[in-house]
Amino acid sequence: MFTLTANLTKPWNMWIKRGFEFVLGLILLLLALPFMGLIAWLIRRETLGPAFYIHNRLGRGGQVFLCYKFRTMYQDGEKRLIDHIESEPNARWEWEVYRKLKLNDPRVTPVGRVLRRWSLDELPQLVNVLRGEMSFIGPRPYLPEERDLAGWELETIFRVQPGMTGLWQVSGRNDVPFEERVRMEAWYVENRSFRLDLSIAVRTVWAVLEKRRAY
Repeated sequence: MFTLTANLTKPWNMWIKRGFEFVLGLILLLLALPFMGLIAWLIRRETLGPAFYIHNRLGRGGQVFLCYKFRTMYQDGEKRLIDHIESEPNARWEWEVYRKLKLNDPRVTPVGRVLRRWSLDELPQLVNVLRGEMSFIGPRPYLPEERDLAGWELETIFRVQPGMTGLWQVSGRNDVPFEERVRMEAWYVENRSFRLDLSIAVRTVWAVLEKRRAY
């Protein structure tokens, strides 16, 4: 894997990849619509608030776009996070290192935990794939407030669309510190190829089936 060349940076390969992802994304979205309707109903039935979570993310070229996900958190999730970090010293350290809470995240609802465990909360991102804002495989879509934390390597990451899954998700996910994640995704952009993407796709299916490294 360390000897791959970045042949996906060639214009014709990028157009082929875009066409393939559009067709596949449309087929998957049509097949998933009934199931997505059921998920939306379960979310609305469990807690007050919208079924979908729409948030600003950084895409190719650092441009901000609206990223779609199923809502997995309580409406007052930010307050719950602040209260938890202030009362739990270990939680503060974990948040500063990983930018995530791996096990005990008070913001996540019971239905949300199931969705995250099986990565079903990301199904609405098929819409982002159809719009050309995301790819099936690529770096994580970073938050605007993470721009300064990610450092100079973020410019390398911005050369491609973010992905629904990627090298970070199949290589440690919540066990990977934030800084190491950024380096890993910059390496992916510099070495991406059809073979590397195929490897990540296969490993993603395996990781989801095993329910490993999820919330």
